[in-house]
Amino acid sequence: MNVIVNGRHLSVTPALKNYAEEKIKKFERYFSNITEAVVTLSIEKYRHKAEVLLKANGTMIQAEGITGEIYSSIDEVVEKLEKQVKKYKEKLVSHRKGDGRNTETSTQEVPQDTGRIIKRKQFDMKPMGPDEAVMQMELLDKDFFVFTNETSGNINVVYRRRDGNFGLIEPVR
Repeated sequence: MNVIVNGRHLSVTPALKNYAEEKIKKFERYFSNITEAVVTLSIEKYRHKAEVLLKANGTMIQAEGITGEIYSSIDEVVEKLEKQVKKYKEKLVSHRKGDGRNTETSTQEVPQDTGRIIKRKQFDMKPMGPDEAVMQMELLDKDFFVFTNETSGNINVVYRRRDGNFGLIEPVR
């Protein structure tokens, strides 16, 4: 596993880098196929923040921890990642057993905002089913996820509804 440690508004000392790498490398026990881990450490006023993005077989798992001290932020983000990785492994096992969930289909309009684009991200999009997209969305701890549907080849969106369920937006052609 390739561990990249970046610092934003702080210099990453060798001791801090070793501490972060040591904590992140233990995820190889859970997942042997993690190819890259990007650790971003930052300080904003009195908040010390640690963000980690794990990449494994096209799946991304992300978490962040914010505390008053950088080492405890790393510990907090590792705890969150452990929960997410265990959850992901359980879902993989349940998918193998055929315990797929049905997602509810609905068509809702997304309200237009008159803001401007302040952040841009690019991702490799591998085709997947809606259940796998929901799992990916939960691993990234986001409220929605854009993906290419493996059956239709169209771009779809899954999102978290207020009632705790999930919605699927599909284009009509």
